Amino acid sequence: MKNRIIRGIAGSFILISLLLSLYVNQNWLWFTAFVGANLLQSSITKWCLMDDILTKLGFE
Repeated sequence: MKNRIIRGIAGSFILISLLLSLYVNQNWLWFTAFVGANLLQSSITKWCLMDDILTKLGFE
């Protein structure tokens, strides 16, 4: 369940930041790059900060 939540949050962040870059300011693309870099990092190291946050919030 936690894995689905993490994917949903990451996907939402990417889509929201893309919309913000279109309608507000192109600098929001840096946030998109940040989320992508974190996804790449978690696939390499098998550690995800969002996983730790959700665990502390009580999700399993």
